[in-house]
Amino acid sequence: MKKENEDVKTSWWRQLFRKRWFFPALYLMIAALLLATIIWYQNVDDQTALNENDALEVSDHYLPVHQTGENGEENNENQESFQKPIAEGSDIEIVTKFYDYDADEEAQERALILLDNHYLQSKGIDMTLKDDDAPFDVLASLSGTVTKVKNDPILGHVVVISHDNDVETYYSSLGKVTVDENDKVSQGDVIGQAGKSDFGKDYGNHVHFEIRKNNVAYNPEVYFNQPLNELLTADANVDEDEQNDFEEENEDNENNVDVEEE
Repeated sequence: MKKENEDVKTSWWRQLFRKRWFFPALYLMIAALLLATIIWYQNVDDQTALNENDALEVSDHYLPVHQTGENGEENNENQESFQKPIAEGSDIEIVTKFYDYDADEEAQERALILLDNHYLQSKGIDMTLKDDDAPFDVLASLSGTVTKVKNDPILGHVVVISHDNDVETYYSSLGKVTVDENDKVSQGDVIGQAGKSDFGKDYGNHVHFEIRKNNVAYNPEVYFNQPLNELLTADANVDEDEQNDFEEENEDNENNVDVEEE
């Protein structure tokens, strides 16, 4: 009985093999399986490539605020650091501090300037030579372009140098200026000499120095020897409205002086 069943199965397979459609159908089935496998692999590769392209596109448009590692260090190394606007090694004294709203009362008092019986908050620092009232050279803190040179009746000669990313360095109370508007200056170039002005007249020969970004003043002492990147990610100590009030007050003082001279 068992042998008869085996003979039947063998006979069935032989009959199947003799069918004309059997081998073409078998070939088509194998080809279909191969094609399906190839398509599946292609879809996997395309999806991987798509994810990689998406990641590349995001990295092209969004960078971390603070880069770390070798790339971040290289960026800082390629940037100049803010330098004091005086010759290295000079024996200087900071006689007026930057007015910091978070500072204690004593520090804030050192950041007030008396002008016409009014106390004004200093938006920078005033520097003099220790034990010497002689004029001294004032240097460019960063490389940039001179965008303003003027003689102010209260502030003395004023020089403004523009740098990248809407950053400016501001120099006033100059007795003499050696640059013109649109001049390109390098860090350390002499732009004038310290002088005397009504704005800080008790200090004798001095220079008033400010660092500004988008017309907002920042504490220079915080950023000396720091690269420009540090300022670009900083929070302002004063808002823009307060800075505009400060400048408008200076303009009012200028107008008052002009009237008195007439």
